[in-house]
Order: sequence, then structure tokens, then C-alpha cells
Amino acid sequence: MLRSLLLASFLVGIASVAIAAPAPAPAPTSTAPVNKHPGDAAAGRLMVFTCHGCHGIPGYRNAYPNYPVPKIAGQHYDYLVAALNEYRDGQRTPPTMTMNIQAKSLSEQDIRNIAAYLSSIRK
Repeated sequence: MLRSLLLASFLVGIASVAIAAPAPAPAPTSTAPVNKHPGDAAAGRLMVFTCHGCHGIPGYRNAYPNYPVPKIAGQHYDYLVAALNEYRDGQRTPPTMTMNIQAKSLSEQDIRNIAAYLSSIRK
């Protein structure tokens, strides 16, 4: 009998703590749109005319030295940003210096804008 009373009082104590405990607050929800990247695709569209000369021609191959030019339309945003930064900083050396020279003229925001536009193009 004593055991039953102790067990009952224990269970009542646990129940009162559970009832008294406040419910967890709901996670905050944001109504602000999520920006996938900090680039402006409309501004980037105005800047890629130089890129199009090599990267916009299907099957284009540079004449000397002879190498294929990759298609960059539809490429992943983060990849484009990383590649352009590496070209600009001299960490990536293509067969010709064209990409390094082109990238040297770009600001960080220019790179993000170009990457935003190119990554928005559907393959």
C-alpha cells in the first residue's frame, strides 16, 4: 500500500511539472524572400557581351592554342563566382591569358552579377 501511495504521488508530481512547463515557442517564420545569391542578374546580363564571343558559340574551339571553350550558360552560381575570382587573382591559369585579363577588370559585385545572370539561363 505504501508503495502504491509513493508511486501515485510520484506520478502526480511528474504530471504537475509537465503541465506547468510552458509550451515551446513556435519557430519564427520570415516573410522576407530568400535571396539565393547576392548578384543582380539584370545587371549581369548587360556585362556578358564579352563572354559571349567565346562561350556563346556552340562547339567553339580556340584557334591557338587549340582547346575547347566551355559553355558557361546555366553553370552553377557558386562555381562561376569561384572560377572568376580565381582567374582574377591569378590562381587559375588558362591556356591563354584572356580569362585572367578579362577577370582583372571585374569587381566582386560584377562577378556576382555575371554569375547570377549566367546561372539563371536554363540549359
